[in-house]
Amino acid sequence: MIGEPVNRVDGPLKATGRAAYAYEHWEAGQPLYGFIVGATIGKGRITRIGTESAESTPGVHLVLTHLNAPEQGPRDESAIFEYWCAQPVLTGPDIHHFGEPVALVVAETLEQARDAAARVEVEYSAGRGRFDFAEYEDEVYIPKVVNAGLPTDTEVGDFDAGFDSAEVRVDQLYTTPYELSLPIEPNACLAEPRGEELVLYVSCQIVNAAQASVAGTLRMDPERVHVVAPFVGGGFGSKLGIHSETILAAMAARTLRRPVKVALTRQQVFQLVGMRPMSSQRVRLGAARDGRLTAIAHDVTMHTNPDIEYAEQTAATTRSLYAAPHRLTSHRLTALDLPRGTDVRAPGEAPGMLAVESAMDELADALGMDPVELRIRNEPGVDPERGVPYSDRHLVDCLREGARRFGWEDRPAAPASVREGRWLVGYGMSAAIRGHFQGPTAVRVRLEPDGTAVVRSDMTDIGTGTYTILTQVAAEGLGLPPERVRIELGRSELPTSWGSGGSWGATNSCTAAHRACIALRAKLLEAACGDTRSPLHGLDPAGAVLADGGVRIGEVSEDVGAIVARCSEEMEAEGRVRYMADDPHYSDYSINSYGAHFAEVGVDADTAEIRLRRMLGVFSVGRVFNPKTTRSQLIGGMVWGVGAALEEEAVVDPRSGAFVNRDLAGYLVPVHADITDVDAVVLDSFDGKANVLGAKGVGELGVCGSGAAVVNAVFNATGVRVRDFPVTIEKVLPGLPPMAA
Repeated sequence: MIGEPVNRVDGPLKATGRAAYAYEHWEAGQPLYGFIVGATIGKGRITRIGTESAESTPGVHLVLTHLNAPEQGPRDESAIFEYWCAQPVLTGPDIHHFGEPVALVVAETLEQARDAAARVEVEYSAGRGRFDFAEYEDEVYIPKVVNAGLPTDTEVGDFDAGFDSAEVRVDQLYTTPYELSLPIEPNACLAEPRGEELVLYVSCQIVNAAQASVAGTLRMDPERVHVVAPFVGGGFGSKLGIHSETILAAMAARTLRRPVKVALTRQQVFQLVGMRPMSSQRVRLGAARDGRLTAIAHDVTMHTNPDIEYAEQTAATTRSLYAAPHRLTSHRLTALDLPRGTDVRAPGEAPGMLAVESAMDELADALGMDPVELRIRNEPGVDPERGVPYSDRHLVDCLREGARRFGWEDRPAAPASVREGRWLVGYGMSAAIRGHFQGPTAVRVRLEPDGTAVVRSDMTDIGTGTYTILTQVAAEGLGLPPERVRIELGRSELPTSWGSGGSWGATNSCTAAHRACIALRAKLLEAACGDTRSPLHGLDPAGAVLADGGVRIGEVSEDVGAIVARCSEEMEAEGRVRYMADDPHYSDYSINSYGAHFAEVGVDADTAEIRLRRMLGVFSVGRVFNPKTTRSQLIGGMVWGVGAALEEEAVVDPRSGAFVNRDLAGYLVPVHADITDVDAVVLDSFDGKANVLGAKGVGELGVCGSGAAVVNAVFNATGVRVRDFPVTIEKVLPGLPPMAA
């Protein structure tokens, strides 16, 4: 079953509306509804907050402010991952960023709560906020570590000497904007108090983190906090940790002893769940005339919130991608009074590769060399900074196969040299790399007397196909047809996982499930072969075959259900995956996924309108659990890359710190009309160092480098090099060649 293009087993539930998301649960009965009131300044203090008018509005049960909010636990800054930290809200009169919650209004209906929220009177003493990244970009500090615990800076050889002596040099500054995750399902929570217990139906990516975070905030025993998240409508990083809607719903529910629902509006999502930091990236490449890199440096400055530090690992990918004897990477932070930075769709790799792969294209142009050949020429034999071998690296294969399939040999040799009617046509490409991560995960598998298997874990399915691939792994591991496997996910009472995120969810949960099935097979065979009532009694289990719901040894067989029904104990086993820091493979090898992107664009010769014509990605991700869901994931990532290259940009008002375009009318993302012919191809591979199944992360690899392929295609079409992303009409139009005017 592993490797088959099985349809999503949860597809019928979603297609018929029976898959309940956080805001759609009704188990608690008729709830009250909460609506968040956000600050209308970006920095300062509340001097007065009047709730009398709101409280007298029909249907209102409670108005929470910092004056009457329950005491909350502080954030534990020593925690390795902040998703498990307390997330206190309404803790005082200070305002740290625009839109920060200053009140929660709870009423009988959502309409009543929203109406009353508009009646909360808040007066402020506004302070001078730091909102403009460019203004404060030089006021930087050095973080201790960057995201995922990676080192802030690295240095190999003597970069200055290597760069200064290089025959060809590229030294450019690239800037990326604030970006947001924006899943279809906004962040939401239904909180139900049950005596001293608290049940949270919440949209989250990591159940255990949500449980710990709420418990720490409300000063509760974590065992009394029950998280339920069977279906999550996308996350993309925005739901790795919980946010104010969950804490406020929980506080209101415990105060009122009633179930309370709170969901963020789309506009509130922009201000309250964090975003990808704006970055300024200096990339320096030094090379010999034959294209071999002698020096590479990637220096990043990005925004952070002054109270909650976040350093995206933007330069980290550069450490493993290309060979060069002299190397330098660094990360610096500029504190701004804006919402905190957070993980957004391939954090670090997405903005970092947009800059580095654009710089590589600039180097290819300066050398007069084919961009594919330049990358192949700089393929390292071992990880160039860690000095360890790669576990399984097929980047060159991806580059060559992608070039062949795309027809790269037809690429215009000179920029702005091909025109079809009104359109200037260009090709672009880039490499892709993303680190593979592993986290502590447990999965329990039980066989029932009716011959079915139940797979349990608090692992989440954020639309990526977790239910389906776990079904495949268990069906293969126990010799059952898929319809005899039931998957139970997303509840805090189930075995703990690292959840969905960082492209680690599938491999962690499937590896743990596979190990559980191996242990369960052994127990099943021991029970059958040791039972005098079984036709398999006394036979050698070494030759057993599990298939079609039965166990067969030679010519003798018995149904799995019959074996289980005779057992006096439950027939179950648990499989585990340990943290990667405790796995020697992660210290002995450089473990990554790889790919290559190719794009063709048309640029209107008069208006500079950019249209994606076609796009191809070729990837190496180890063993594939499900080709259908894998291809879907990769294409989705590639579309993200198109958005980053051409459209996505959250714009901050430098006077208030508010996002000017805080809805999906102003914040542009690709729609169907923008995306035409996009395809993803996966090469056969198996990485036994990544895990026993040989599989690696898929979800975010598609976005790594894909934007750069589009940007490079725009240059090839027009001769205009844009380094301030996204590439928009007004940035291309002034530089269009005279022949196109």
